[in-house]
Amino acid sequence: MRARVFITPKKGVLDPQGKAVERSLHALGFAEAHDVHLGKYIELSIEGGDRAQAERRTDEMCRRLLANGVIEDYRFELQD
Repeated sequence: MRARVFITPKKGVLDPQGKAVERSLHALGFAEAHDVHLGKYIELSIEGGDRAQAERRTDEMCRRLLANGVIEDYRFELQD
């Protein structure tokens, strides 16, 4: 099974990288770009077990290592 994990800054958390990209986009003439946030995308294979177990294990990976629960939110998708 394949897990796709999307990690983004929580609402209200300062995102200096996102602000820098937004300023650069404006400087390049893309004035319509606003509220830019940078995140992480992680893709991994989960071996063994059923879908429910893969969901539990992926969630545990996110909580324990992949995402910083204080400043980041995460979501994931599983594909067979």
